[in-house]
Amino acid sequence: MMVYFLLIGFAALLVGIEFIVETHGDGIRQAFLAQVADQVPPSFDHDAYLQPLTHLRNKAVLVIAIIMVVILIVMTMFMKHITEPLQHMITTSRKISAGDLSQTIRIDGNNELAELGGVINEMSSNLQEIIHMSRNTCASGETFLAAMNGVIEQPENIAGDLPRLQQEMDGFRSELGMLGEALDCFKFYAIPKADA
Repeated sequence: MMVYFLLIGFAALLVGIEFIVETHGDGIRQAFLAQVADQVPPSFDHDAYLQPLTHLRNKAVLVIAIIMVVILIVMTMFMKHITEPLQHMITTSRKISAGDLSQTIRIDGNNELAELGGVINEMSSNLQEIIHMSRNTCASGETFLAAMNGVIEQPENIAGDLPRLQQEMDGFRSELGMLGEALDCFKFYAIPKADA
């Protein structure tokens, strides 16, 4: 986007410079004098006739200067308010994508970039919650499997272990249900089925 803005400014600058060069050269003065030579007396001040053209050329110089200042101001604002925050978001998003979910995006302001940063932070927080739930579920599963293994190895104590195993199994089932509900919130990429 910045390149397009620079190209527009460069084109405007070239048009202005071309106008200044064209009106500053002797070619236009000679052409004007050739046109009015037979209509005005030789003692007439030709520079007075060319004064509006000189005034127009000076205005063109002023317009070019204004265009350059505006380009400089807009580029500075663009870099400060769009490019830098966007680069920060890209860098942080890459770190999050690589697995560092502790990263957060901080953008001051109340614009679309700040809103996008907030959405990426929410996504990272949701991923952290799901990973935490998954770890807890895995730990509960390991505990349940260890208890089951103990019962299998010592079948004579099965009657005393049944209430504890039932409790661990219910807890594990509950954690699996919560993890399943969290996973149901996601839409995964699926290959569309071909029509038969």
